[in-house]
Amino acid sequence: MAISTVSGDLALDPLITCKLCLCEYSMKDMHQMQECSCVYCISCLRQYLSILIREGAVSSITCPDAACRERGKVQGNEVKLLVGSEVFERYKHVKFELEVDLDPNRTWCPEVGCETICHVCAGDPSKAKPVHCPTCGTDFCSICKSRWHANLSCGEYMGTLTHKTGSSSTQVLEALGIPFDNEEVAKIKRCPMCHIPIERDEGCAQMMCKRCKHVFCWYCLANLDDDFLLRHYDKGPCKNKLGHSRASVIWHRTQVVGIFAGFGLLLLLVSPFLLLIAPCILCCKCKWCRCCDEDDDLPPA
Repeated sequence: MAISTVSGDLALDPLITCKLCLCEYSMKDMHQMQECSCVYCISCLRQYLSILIREGAVSSITCPDAACRERGKVQGNEVKLLVGSEVFERYKHVKFELEVDLDPNRTWCPEVGCETICHVCAGDPSKAKPVHCPTCGTDFCSICKSRWHANLSCGEYMGTLTHKTGSSSTQVLEALGIPFDNEEVAKIKRCPMCHIPIERDEGCAQMMCKRCKHVFCWYCLANLDDDFLLRHYDKGPCKNKLGHSRASVIWHRTQVVGIFAGFGLLLLLVSPFLLLIAPCILCCKCKWCRCCDEDDDLPPA
């Protein structure tokens, strides 16, 4: 953070450089993040937040500096302070809708004109369950939001609609959305967590949903949130389907193991030094506290 001042009797207020636009502003035109203490100009933050809110990316708004070590999150009261009332109302609306979409025990009624939040029975969120709307009385599927199909999967139910209407499968998909079945050759699938459509043209089979940040395998939709070493692609039906060469996978694992080993080695090397200086730190702190107590006991001049 660059601060420029004018020395002498005619000193001006310090000017702070915004890391986003690289312009200098006085402190009253800057905003300090609550979590990470990074400082940006209000204009840049307002534009940054407005773009994310307009795109619906409100699940976790982080510090705009990619190199921020704290990766602080923008709090709701900060959003209210920085953006206008209309943008803030959209922020609250989109955030509430996202919370409902990501809650496995709640869902919106798909009936046109009915905006009721319906309760979903507990269980595996990837398994279809019947949901009853208490407002309009509609019984629908918790996954595909179509009429409840007790003995059919979501994909099979859409197939029956193709025969009933006499339309092609393409027309049915255009009317009902992306299929939910796990088709290996499909270019568009739904996130197994929030069910938003995701398109994959090429590249890595390890996917991250932009909406809910869920990491999964493109082919079998398995959860990969904790698979840092990509062991999922070493065996089973998805073996060698990651989309990268074996050498790049080994290099990735070497980097991950190296990072953890580096932290462990650093802790091992620093721990004896910390043990040696700990008594000194405690002693200095005790002396400082004693001095403060003595100053407090002195009578006022």
